[in-house]
Amino acid sequence: MSTDEQPRAAAPRSLAEALRARDDASLAGLLRARPDLLTPVPNDVTQLATRAGTRASVVRALDRLDRFTQQVAQALAVAPDPTTYEELKALLPGEEAARALPDAVATLREQALAWGGDDQLRLVRTARELLTPSPQHPSPTGLGPTVAEATSGMSPTRLQEIVLAAGLPSTHDPVSAVEALTALYTTPARMDQLLSQAPTASLDVLNRLVWGPPYGQVTADPAPHLRWLLDRGLLLPTAPGTVVLPREAALHLRGGRAHKELEPSEPPVRERRQHTPQGVDAAAAAQAHTAVATVEELLKDWDEGGPAVLRAGGLSVRDLKRTATALDTTEHQAAFWVELAYTAGLLASDGEADERYAATPAYDEWLECPPAARWARLAAAWLTATRTAGLVGGRDGKDRTLSALGPHLDRSAAPEVRHRVLTLLAELPAGTAPDTESVMARLAWERPSPASLELRDRLARWTLAEAESLGVTGRGALAAHGRALLSSAQHSPTPAEAATAALKAEKLLAPLLPEPLDHVLLQADLTAVAPGPLERPLAETLAVLADVESKGGATVYRFTPGSVRRALDAGRTASDLKTFLTHHSRTPLPQPLAYLIDDVARRHGHLRIGAASAYVRCDDDALLDEILADKRSAPLRLRRLAPTVLAAQADPGTLLEGLRGMGFAPAAETPEGDVLIARAHAHRTPPRTGPDPVPDGPPLPAAALLEAALRAIRAGDMAATATRKPTPDSPTMPPAAPADGALPRTTAAETLATMQAAVLTGEPLWIGYVNADGAASQRVIAPIRVEGGFVTAYDHTSDEVRTYPLHRVTGVAELSDD
Repeated sequence: MSTDEQPRAAAPRSLAEALRARDDASLAGLLRARPDLLTPVPNDVTQLATRAGTRASVVRALDRLDRFTQQVAQALAVAPDPTTYEELKALLPGEEAARALPDAVATLREQALAWGGDDQLRLVRTARELLTPSPQHPSPTGLGPTVAEATSGMSPTRLQEIVLAAGLPSTHDPVSAVEALTALYTTPARMDQLLSQAPTASLDVLNRLVWGPPYGQVTADPAPHLRWLLDRGLLLPTAPGTVVLPREAALHLRGGRAHKELEPSEPPVRERRQHTPQGVDAAAAAQAHTAVATVEELLKDWDEGGPAVLRAGGLSVRDLKRTATALDTTEHQAAFWVELAYTAGLLASDGEADERYAATPAYDEWLECPPAARWARLAAAWLTATRTAGLVGGRDGKDRTLSALGPHLDRSAAPEVRHRVLTLLAELPAGTAPDTESVMARLAWERPSPASLELRDRLARWTLAEAESLGVTGRGALAAHGRALLSSAQHSPTPAEAATAALKAEKLLAPLLPEPLDHVLLQADLTAVAPGPLERPLAETLAVLADVESKGGATVYRFTPGSVRRALDAGRTASDLKTFLTHHSRTPLPQPLAYLIDDVARRHGHLRIGAASAYVRCDDDALLDEILADKRSAPLRLRRLAPTVLAAQADPGTLLEGLRGMGFAPAAETPEGDVLIARAHAHRTPPRTGPDPVPDGPPLPAAALLEAALRAIRAGDMAATATRKPTPDSPTMPPAAPADGALPRTTAAETLATMQAAVLTGEPLWIGYVNADGAASQRVIAPIRVEGGFVTAYDHTSDEVRTYPLHRVTGVAELSDD
């Protein structure tokens, strides 16, 4: 037979046949695009095709298409089944659409949503059903059912009446009548002639229905212009009082367009403002430093134990307000910092009976890291977190308030949206701040599914704001270290990938952060100015000795009697404090500050308080007389035990605070009479890790998993489609593929004999096997040895040598040489 006379390869008859004809690279692309098909790994291509056609999987795949590819799928749903590429192209007119159409069709084929060649292009049945119009679920195209679908329950007499009213000859049966009407509505010249006879009011009705929804209401006695349309089948009844414009007529009125507006190309991300890259990096670095300092300040404020955990979980509204006040920020921003610390594993509940939030042991390790490394840990946690701080203060599905650190804040789409927003910013020239609305429009084009559109829009806006607060962007543009966080442009990173990318970002950020200072500037008004970030020992000591008055580019500390007494309570002496300040100040120690320290130190510890219930002792009995005479001491219920000792009914802590409130400077003492040094006890939770992200469906399969899955699917397909040789009982029986799911059946003796023969010949066998759980499967094996009731064989399905009990083999058959 000559080459020209050879038969052409038969077109696939099903999605399974189309998938079976693909190469491994194409199947791997399908499994990467739709990873839910791998859970669990399909036994063969038929099962893969069946799973690809399930409703849940198809819905997920359709939702992840861009707007134009969705429009192509919608056009396929209203086109004849099968349709040709040219017919599909006619439904999507325009030069730009024609250029984008091949890629869109290729995407539908690659994701197994469409199959067949250009002459017989089919949409997967489940996708067609999802996109098929009905009164309950209108088509996105605005088209109604076909003439055949709309007239399926109509009486033959009524059909003939419509045929005659439309100017067509009568037919012999309803099928030919429907075909005649369909031919009329799809022939432009004849349709134009029919519509030229229509009353103006009738045309107005058609114009209102043409772009959808195609359904309308009529009364039992319709107006003449409606009767004209009903008589000619341009409006067809679908239910009592309801009519529909048939799809073929609507397409003629639309000029053959499936959609009113096509969006074949993605909208561009527009530029809002241009900055120098150096200015963007500097601004982002300054904000990154502020972010690290804010988280440190938050956890330092909760160092001795933070707010209580609500019974339902989370932080109360009152505690969130207090936190916002302490951080000098808004409640929305405070919720972001709290959630960020929690996500990074620096904050958790302590799990005790009186459950409270506190820093974790990881916080102490974090404090020892350089500032750039601390920022990198926060940025990596933010990038992959599914917890969404922007939801705090909103309501859940049961109208309950969503609280910071509480449940129900996870949104699985958050990491993908964050990554995509940063990727769009990275595609702009360095230093370019985008127009926010153009970013939203681009994201809406890429994922136009109405079910997730609103949430993704909110997530994107929160991402832009959070990226600026965290220092990933500066002045609205992506910084160089923010660009380094994008380990992959194709998908959102895993936590491990984000951590690796954060190390790269850390190296870029470190040179931009200010070096910690070892000095302050003391001023005569009892303040100290830190012109930049301070070294940790200096900052910690100064935080005890003085109160922070203002923050910003420079931090202002104020010295007060209370702050100096706090330092003395921590075990410092007056000379220690003056030496410390003199050593770390670039300006001389001001005289007012030296007087303040000496004055507080002179009075500090003159009164001693210990435990009786509590007592006050003082060598100066006149001072004790002064205390007793003061009316403010009445709540303490003091009485004199000796000239130099007063007893109180209050505990030592209450007594200490009460006397300090009266203007005295008492000191607590130990049972041995020594001054008790007051040092804050750092409360820590047991070791905790950050919350695990909630995945948005199955993760992308690794290369090793894809390779193993493809090998198993191919081997399983070989077993499922294997043909048997004729058996001795039926030597004339032609080889035939087994029925789907059918297992070979042979007696135990036949199974053993065939196995032993295959060991000698080395030929593969097709077997049915039932495992210990009762699950049946078909396998292709090459027996190696048979002994002791077991067969050891190379299993083509799993690509390894396995041993099977013979009593679990349902039957065996030799494979056809073909």
